[in-house]
Amino acid sequence: MAGKIAEIETVITYLQMTEQPSAPPPPTPMGAIALMRAEQPTLSFYRYLYNSVGGDHLWWERRVMPDDQLLAAVQAENVDVFVLYVRGVPAGYFELATYEDGKEIDLAYFGLMPEFRGQGYGAYLLRVAIDEAWSRGPHRVIVNTCNLDHPNALQNYKRAGFEVYDQEKRIIKDPRQLGIFD
Repeated sequence: MAGKIAEIETVITYLQMTEQPSAPPPPTPMGAIALMRAEQPTLSFYRYLYNSVGGDHLWWERRVMPDDQLLAAVQAENVDVFVLYVRGVPAGYFELATYEDGKEIDLAYFGLMPEFRGQGYGAYLLRVAIDEAWSRGPHRVIVNTCNLDHPNALQNYKRAGFEVYDQEKRIIKDPRQLGIFD
């Protein structure tokens, strides 16, 4: 008989930005960096990004999505995926989803590969994501984070200009015990 699956309490914080930041952007990190929009990202490449960035933070929802649904989601007309490369290697990504006829942009996914955290790439990439979102003329930009994300995520979003507008608690079954993570 299998043991009981542990439950994890998650606190999801919803943030918004209703005007473009006026503060100057953080400095561009030194070295060879490039940002590229992944046009029609392949399923395997997107799964690599999602799993590599989110693995330490128990990102699980898209791990269990059927391939056809995930591919349709990331290749949707209202979704753009941007990848940060450092010295030719994928270092992180962000995903923007446009809603309400362009009035709202969701920074749906954002993060760095573990090897690139703590080196200034996060603040740089976050500002690039925010500027890209605002270049599309929305009324607001939204993002959410939870207590399972990087410990600095909430503070980094606030520092970038986002303000909390809601919070909720959810209980999830530990995805590690459900076989979602290798």
